[in-house]
This record gives sequence, structure tokens and C-alpha cells, in this order.
Amino acid sequence: MHRNSGWKRCAGVATLFAALAAAPLAAHSQNVMNILNSLGGGLGSAITGGKPAPAAQGDDLISLLTQSMENIDEAKEIEIGRQLAALLLGAKPAHPDMALQRYVNRLGRWISLQSPRPGLPWTFVVLDDPGYNAFAAPGGYVFVTKGLIDRCADESELAGILAHEITHVTSKHHLQAIRQSAMAGVGTQLLASQIRTSNMAGQLVKDQLLSLFRTVYTKGLSQSDEFEADRSGVAMAAKAGFDPYGLVSVLQQLRTVTPDNPMFTLTMSTHPAAQARLDYLEQSMGRQLDGLGGSRATIAQRLGGGNSAPPAPAARPAPAKKAG
Repeated sequence: MHRNSGWKRCAGVATLFAALAAAPLAAHSQNVMNILNSLGGGLGSAITGGKPAPAAQGDDLISLLTQSMENIDEAKEIEIGRQLAALLLGAKPAHPDMALQRYVNRLGRWISLQSPRPGLPWTFVVLDDPGYNAFAAPGGYVFVTKGLIDRCADESELAGILAHEITHVTSKHHLQAIRQSAMAGVGTQLLASQIRTSNMAGQLVKDQLLSLFRTVYTKGLSQSDEFEADRSGVAMAAKAGFDPYGLVSVLQQLRTVTPDNPMFTLTMSTHPAAQARLDYLEQSMGRQLDGLGGSRATIAQRLGGGNSAPPAPAARPAPAKKAG
């Protein structure tokens, strides 16, 4: 895959899409704050300055996770994600920069509108962590670290990463992995049975859940899930109007990271090798994206008061004319 240096943005279409998107995005901002306030673990307090919501009940989550996939509808999926997000935030707080939080939410929400599930209550959070990591939870919750954002050369790279995580959500990758882990653990099944017949809860439940989630998030998803998230993420970022080679640039950088770099340890251990991911994108997509334009504005430009409108959808190359 090679970058086409002649790509250009479609400014007129960008203006149209910015106008069409303005109302739903504005309305969504309050929804985002409401969701953040409901997460517990100090997230609402860190972002809005209010009091954190009550902690999620672990027994409810255990009960949900031990149901069959057919019984986990979208409402239950969102509840699982909400409770999981609250637990994940116990490890790292949200970054206090409100402008950055709003920007990443706006960017992520715009990309999510191009996904197969735009109606999920999408919530994007920047964690106050210098490491290079991104996480997703079922139901529309996506987390990126400040360290990852600081290492993005431009907006298209962050867009590619967010689109990758959005694909994990829309394809229910983590939901399936967490449920499989829960159902495979005899201790978890026994705990769920005890909860349904007694008032047992508290620290034992919390410890069991943390162990379950730690296993999934430190082991990582399957190679096929990661490859799917790369392929679909590139296409989604392009559809949202970003340079589709943003994720490719990220993978090229990851290819040069030394194994002993502690800032990248979790990312490197939970994903296929960067070169394998690049090879897969080369084989699966070839040069079909070479004719697409897209935004490569820097994050600093967006936060510094530059053009904050969503980029135009990627321009499609003109069809070849038949001879004769």
C-alpha cells in the first residue's frame, strides 16, 4: 500500500456534512456527559466536576455474562459495557483536559456514525496514562490513553485507531470473548449460581469480575478479530473522510518499536505483529483506497481553534471511460 500524495479534500461536501451533523452532535454532547456521570469509578467527577455515580453491582454483570448470546440483546450489551467501563476506570482516571475530551468524543462520534451501529450510545474517553493503549467495551465505550494521542502524528492516525476500536464494538468481539471466558470458568459459574440463591456480593464478586476482565484484556482478542478490526477500521475511517492510510502509518510506527519499550508493552502483547497486520491489509485491500482523499489535520490544529468541522467523506475516483 502506497500513499497517494495528490489526494485532496472535498471542501464543499465537508461544509454540507458539517451542517448536517451539527445538530445531532450538539445533542449528543449532553448525552455523553450523562453517560459519563453514570459510569462510576470517578469518571463523571473527573470530567464534569460532579460527584461520582454509585458503583456498578457485580452480581448483575455476572448474571448477564452467563446468559447465551441470543439472550444478550442490545440493551443488555450496553449494560454490560457500562458496568465493565466503570471497572476499567478503577485502574486509570480520565484525563482532566475537558477540551481534549470533547474533541475525542466529537471525532469518535463522527466516525461511529459511519459504522454499522450508529445508534449505540457511543462514549469516548481519554485516560490519564502515558502508555500507548486503546480499549473498547461492549455497547459503545472506547478508551484511549493520553500517551497514544501524544504519539499520533495527525488526526487521521487517531481516526484509524478509533475506527479499529469501533469495529471491535460493532462486531461484539469483546462481548464474545468475555462471555466465553466467563462460561469457561467453573468458579465464575459457581459464583453466579450462589448469587442467585443468596445475598452474596461485595469484594468477592468484584475480585472475580476483575480477574475475568483482566484475563480478557491482557490476553487480547483473536488474531482474526484484530485483522477484521484493521480492515473494517481503514474502510470506516475513509468513509468518514479521513486519510485511509492513517492506520497504516500507525502500524508502520509500531513496527519500529523495541520489545523492551514499557510504554508499548500491553499493545504489543495483545495484538498480532505490526508487520503481519500490514501484510494482511496489503493482501485484503491492495490499492483500492489509493484514489481516496481525506483529512490529515493535526490534533494540535483541531484543539488550537482550527477547522473543527468533520471532514468530508472520502472522494471516489472517477470510473474509467470505455474505449471506442
